[in-house]
Amino acid sequence: MGLKVAIQMDPIGPIDIDADSTFRIAEEAQARGHTLFYYTPDKLSWREGRVMARGWPLEVRREKGNHFTLGEEQDAALADYDVVWLRQDPPFDMGYITTTHILDLIRGSTLVVNDPFWVRNYPEKLLVLKFPKLTPPTLIARDLPTLREFKKRHGDMILKPLYGNGGAGVFRLPESDGNLASLHELFAGINREPLIAQKFLPDVSKGDKRIILVDGEAVGAINRVPQAGETRSNMHVGGRAEKVAMTARDREICEAIGPLLKEKGQIFVGIDVIGDYLTEINVTSPTGIQELERFDGTNVAGAIWEAIEARRA
Repeated sequence: MGLKVAIQMDPIGPIDIDADSTFRIAEEAQARGHTLFYYTPDKLSWREGRVMARGWPLEVRREKGNHFTLGEEQDAALADYDVVWLRQDPPFDMGYITTTHILDLIRGSTLVVNDPFWVRNYPEKLLVLKFPKLTPPTLIARDLPTLREFKKRHGDMILKPLYGNGGAGVFRLPESDGNLASLHELFAGINREPLIAQKFLPDVSKGDKRIILVDGEAVGAINRVPQAGETRSNMHVGGRAEKVAMTARDREICEAIGPLLKEKGQIFVGIDVIGDYLTEINVTSPTGIQELERFDGTNVAGAIWEAIEARRA
């Protein structure tokens, strides 16, 4: 039986249909007979006891420049839907967090993917703290002396915003670099959030592996290789996707974290692994479906929908 599916995402017009994971999720849903409704996060509201969204019936197609059709704008009560996708990109700010609180209110009638309560409580750079044996030396702090002590202990390190995304604001500070205080000052002028520091992993030159898990089970990986002269491997900043096989260590990491992801309703997750170390667990709006499908010939979007359909059943 077809499901009624609402997708909360950033504007659909500018997306790259050859790379966007939300587009692939919508495409697969449509192929399986599910009906789609689309709205942007600013159209979500709580109105006198109901969670509502102002949006449009949606059809998608794999035609560049003509990849979607919208029906007539309408108000929708999201409790009437079988599935709501939480798919807008970070930053993970109070606007993002507020949407998770509102979507929490349809728990019990509607399956929200990923579960908004645990998206809110397990953002990508914080969930890894539950697995210190799997991660490189990591620090979360705002205090400059504490950051300096970490750098003195580990030398070469990465410094980045705790709630950033897409490689924005990521700095490598080699042992001889003297810019820590200046960067601390820069970040302190932007917000009051802590920073995250990790010991630099030289293996990043070989790539930053994105492993996709569906309902706690690994379905495959891609390798994201940074451009020459670049530390960041994110595809948003020019990283190149390559086919890669999962190692025994990769599977060990997935087996350690998978049960928790499944228990907490994190159906579609992308983790980042550099060398032998887990660096992030991405639950807000993970990517990589289309690249993995092209490399491995696996219907990852189909596996995601099978997991959702099983939960709805």
